[in-house]
Amino acid sequence: MYRTAEIVKVGIADLNTVTSPDLIRTTGLGSCVGVVLYDQTKGVAGLAHVMLPDSSLLRSGSLNKAKYADTAVKELYSHLLKLGSRHPALKAKLAGGAQMFQFAGSNDMMRIGPRNVEAVLHELKKLGIPVVAKDVGGNNGRTIEFDPKTGLMQIRTVNKGNSEI
Repeated sequence: MYRTAEIVKVGIADLNTVTSPDLIRTTGLGSCVGVVLYDQTKGVAGLAHVMLPDSSLLRSGSLNKAKYADTAVKELYSHLLKLGSRHPALKAKLAGGAQMFQFAGSNDMMRIGPRNVEAVLHELKKLGIPVVAKDVGGNNGRTIEFDPKTGLMQIRTVNKGNSEI
């Protein structure tokens, strides 16, 4: 008996996983980065909607691991291993990290999009997970949807249309 594929939605500063035939989607990627880790042989994928580069920016309160690149990538990795993924089969795709606003001067703190991309790439490198495709930067927002069966990421970019990586 076949079942209809569902689309699992991931919010801002959130993460989740899916098993094929389900798809996973996030919207509102401006300076945020959507990180997908997947194991196509197992038909599983996870998506994190990373909002900030580093959890050391947290001043008080409880830590939302999905919000920060340094904690979200590790958390997503852990979830996929629990679903039966093997480390050598894992690959990554990412999108987002736009510079949504132009600022006078070169204050690095205002470069949130590029810093998010750099932080995600750094964490993936530490884990030894190859990035097989990315659509990052620019100054347009994005929506992404990932299919763990095909390994394809659909990207809808504001003012630029659709693409696939």
